[in-house]
Amino acid sequence: MSARPARGGGRWVTVPPERLHPWIDGFAGRHGPFTATGDERVVRLLADDGALAELHVPFPPMTPPGPPHVTRLVTHAQAARQVGVFLVRLGGYAAGVFSGASLVASKVGSRLVQGRTAAGGWSQQRFARRRRNQAAQAYDDAVETAVRVLTPYLGELDGVVLGGDRRAMDALRADRRLAPLLALETEPFLVVPDPRLAVLRDTPASFRATRVRVVDPS
Repeated sequence: MSARPARGGGRWVTVPPERLHPWIDGFAGRHGPFTATGDERVVRLLADDGALAELHVPFPPMTPPGPPHVTRLVTHAQAARQVGVFLVRLGGYAAGVFSGASLVASKVGSRLVQGRTAAGGWSQQRFARRRRNQAAQAYDDAVETAVRVLTPYLGELDGVVLGGDRRAMDALRADRRLAPLLALETEPFLVVPDPRLAVLRDTPASFRATRVRVVDPS
């Protein structure tokens, strides 16, 4: 489990599915009995000492929502799912299908995109055109890879998780070939480094986890 500061106060904690119920038990052990409320996207635990835990439902919506909130959330978080993952950064991309935490299909690739230069004049303009062409080809390769890897599983996917670099991914969203996959997009967006195979294999630790905002008592 990892923690980082949360905007507006408190901290974010990511909890793996198999650790979710023990984590909730630990919250009660640290802060006392709690009252659970929530809906199909967030379950809130308010403890007697004022501590608050907001558990964001993975792969929302949770159906049906409502009490018993904790039991429903744990069952939902631990459900077996097949998930597509598509990662893109300028010059690199990866697509994979996971059954639970196991990678069952994948392809990764890269294409040279030259870095920026400070040179001026006509040379700079030619360089900029070449770089734009390289970026366009890299993005086209990324889209083709995602379609080739994920589309055969389209009817079986419970969601598609995107990641890499937001700017790079936003550049691809208008591509009609991705429309069926983007219709299944689910949180979180995974900001990851160069999308190599090892990076792709590690993504279940993030997309299967429940994100929890914890606010300690004053």
